[in-house]
Amino acid sequence: MEIKGMCRTTSMGILPHIDEERALSLALSMDIPFWPQLPLKDFKEDMWVQFSRDFPGIVVDYEQKRVRLETQRFYSEIGDYSLHMEDLSFFEIKKGHSLMFHRFLEKDLSHFHAIRGQVTGPLNLGFRILDEEDRPIIYNEDIRALLFDYVKKKILSQHLMLCKKNPRAFVWIDEPAIAWTFSSFSGYTDKDAQKDLLEMFDSLPHPRALHLCINMDMGYLIDLGIDILSIEAYQMDIFPRGYAKAVASFLKGGGIISWGIVPTVSVFLDLETPESLMKRLLSYWKILKEYGEISLEEIAASSLLAPARCCLKNADLTNLKLSPAKRVEEISQGIEEELVEKAMSYTREISTLLRDRFSL
Repeated sequence: MEIKGMCRTTSMGILPHIDEERALSLALSMDIPFWPQLPLKDFKEDMWVQFSRDFPGIVVDYEQKRVRLETQRFYSEIGDYSLHMEDLSFFEIKKGHSLMFHRFLEKDLSHFHAIRGQVTGPLNLGFRILDEEDRPIIYNEDIRALLFDYVKKKILSQHLMLCKKNPRAFVWIDEPAIAWTFSSFSGYTDKDAQKDLLEMFDSLPHPRALHLCINMDMGYLIDLGIDILSIEAYQMDIFPRGYAKAVASFLKGGGIISWGIVPTVSVFLDLETPESLMKRLLSYWKILKEYGEISLEEIAASSLLAPARCCLKNADLTNLKLSPAKRVEEISQGIEEELVEKAMSYTREISTLLRDRFSL
């Protein structure tokens, strides 16, 4: 894998922006840029709409703003769908399906170290999209089997298009729903998910990348056969010692961790500076060094930096110091856009500080 971490910057694909030029400029300001998704501007930019619309049985209700699957329709459409299964162009993101993907591809992206795309994972789709009985489609074995192949084709088609612009392109799979498989109430277990995800990753080109905006067992995630793991690191507070050996082995073997270290919630971001966030990240790395037997220099060389998560709604709007009228005013002024831009600015500053510290 030619991609190197070196404390370079990237970010989540979903942005709260309405202004397309502003969003694209922001995405291109990172070391590893990405194409932005803008769900607040248009519902077709919603991740479940954008990545499910070619799947048989899917019905998008633009008025109610929801995506559902009709089982009878699924079985009636599967025959026509099967005719396209070997045609990757069928799975491409069409111009009418995204505001920004093709505009991103129109840019000269060859001078970047790498570029990145994203796709919603099969578990995310499977748990969030419901059938006519309000049952997650992941529980239908016929649908689930096709869903993993479908997402694989979505990744392959996007990867090919990105590689035409930069040979070091990769697509990360946004899959926080993995955590739901560990619930005792789930009829689809973590072992089921591990088996299905392993099979899918085994059929994908390198680098294979996974993104989660939640805390999870990093050993479990690394064992899925990935090359790049993107995590929300800020909320860890303290890096778990139990992850150290697995993570150190992953990094020594050429893996990369993208550390989502900059919060995108005002109540947390307002308390931080690039220096304080770098100090927090280094505290994680020192635990990883001590218990994983890996040097700080090796960790830095195998790391990317990013904001902690996307921000479509500032979670601090429940702040009791703000009146309801003030909250509405803040929303109308685009506080989420400002938060994300500030978070990405902090990410770039932390990158500069760490590169200077480790001579990268």
